[in-house]
Amino acid sequence: MTDLDTHSIAPPISEERLSGILTFLQEAEKLKDTLRSGTTRQDRRESTAEHCWRLCLMLMAFEKDLGGINFLKLMKLAVVHDLGEAISGDIPAPLQTADDDREERERRDFVSLCASLPEDLSQDMQALWEEYAAAETPEAQLAKAFDKLETMLQHHLMPGADAAFHAFNLSYGVERTEKFPLTRQIREVVDDTTRQLIETGKDRESG
Repeated sequence: MTDLDTHSIAPPISEERLSGILTFLQEAEKLKDTLRSGTTRQDRRESTAEHCWRLCLMLMAFEKDLGGINFLKLMKLAVVHDLGEAISGDIPAPLQTADDDREERERRDFVSLCASLPEDLSQDMQALWEEYAAAETPEAQLAKAFDKLETMLQHHLMPGADAAFHAFNLSYGVERTEKFPLTRQIREVVDDTTRQLIETGKDRESG
């Protein structure tokens, strides 16, 4: 690569733009300390940031099997989908209700998180979040489906989970994972493992 080529890639930006982006990143770091109800295989509570990381890794692993999807858009949706939790935290799925204001609260938190960004980036980020929330595009629907699947796979690794906990997984996110042949296929494998864990838990409780 010539000097001319290197000089034309990633040129300096304004100090104001740089400052806004770095401020946003420092605020988004709070997601590392936002804990979910699930735990790792070592029984340590996982963070929302860790969940988002493995969701992105999961999508990368299936990239060649996703057909004509806009993969860059899909990855962006996966990255931003839980960023609002950096402000107010996570609500475990069993505690979520249809009449709570969780989505609106997360929307407000996400807008607040984006406040330091340059206007164009803030609009881009908020458009991604709104697309995910609406779940009308194939990319958003896939992101939601894989979000559920990653969560259930993590539940399989939790050493403290009992039969009742695993039983909840059999109905968790079905409407999302049923939308695509691939996610239905993955769901079948995940559910088979869940049923095995339920039986193992019942045997342990009765033993």
